[in-house]
Amino acid sequence: MTQSYGITPSMSRRGNCYDNAMAENFFSILKTECISRLKPTTFAEAREGIDSYIYFYNHDRIQLKAGVAPLTLRHSA
Repeated sequence: MTQSYGITPSMSRRGNCYDNAMAENFFSILKTECISRLKPTTFAEAREGIDSYIYFYNHDRIQLKAGVAPLTLRHSA
């Protein structure tokens, strides 16, 4: 399927867990801080809650190490 879309899959050696570590960490935080608190009953509620949480995560959340929000840090570099 990836070949039909012209996509080259990114894969490392078998058993290397570090490729997905950042994504796994984000989804763990999303489930803990957003989904379990909101307990959405419809797909629309879930989508709205996740969208607002992702906006918060990138624009408003202050990182302890940097002291600023992630996008502020990226745009200043």
